[in-house]
Amino acid sequence: AYKHVPLVEHNPAAGIKNNVLGTLRTAQAAAENGVSDFVLISTDKAVRPTNVMGASKRLAEMALQALASTQAGTGATKFSMVRFGNVLGSSGSVVPKFRQQIRDGGPITLTHAEVTRFFMTIPEAAQLVIQAGAMAKGGDVFVLDMGQPVKIIDLARRMVALSGCTLRDAEHPEGDIEILITGLRPGEKLYEELLIGDNPVGTGHPRIMKAREEFLNWPVLAPLLDELSDASRHKNASVVLALLKRLVNAEA
Repeated sequence: AYKHVPLVEHNPAAGIKNNVLGTLRTAQAAAENGVSDFVLISTDKAVRPTNVMGASKRLAEMALQALASTQAGTGATKFSMVRFGNVLGSSGSVVPKFRQQIRDGGPITLTHAEVTRFFMTIPEAAQLVIQAGAMAKGGDVFVLDMGQPVKIIDLARRMVALSGCTLRDAEHPEGDIEILITGLRPGEKLYEELLIGDNPVGTGHPRIMKAREEFLNWPVLAPLLDELSDASRHKNASVVLALLKRLVNAEA
């Protein structure tokens, strides 16, 4: 997936082509070739999305839900989705960025003092994705228990302290590293959610829940995805955005 919010916000046609249509074509190829299990790595940004990246991932989920509904009980490819937040140390993760900024002597750049995010480690995420995929019956939207959200400014302060440096602010002008607030980026939320509704269903694993998310049936969704594909191919950003908004809001 293209997962970096500002990049996809400024390149919606490319984001849709990759995140939605790329997922759909891969899923269709899996079904045509008798692949037993297909798991989409989704994101907390797909919940009530305020940006193109999140909306594109929700639409990718909806496409898989619709495909799964057309082959329920046929013994064909089992499509499932696993939705979770940020993975520590992954590409674009804030931790390596902050580490480099501290190494450079600062400042640490933070978009907003109240920003919070969910985090888990790479081994946790990988193991839970595999376990969730093994539980799939078809069309499942799984949600991983990410624990409590972390306030990013607290993470920055802790990393400064752990690096042996001191924080520079109005009260400590002699400190080593300053935290600079730069403002929220286009499409960025202060906080993320993992569920659209508040009705998760438990599974056999204490850290894996199943969401009940509405979607459009394949006969309704397919022609609209064709329109989206055409608009994306012609790089018609205004049509792409209008269709994306219509489709993702239509599930409600």
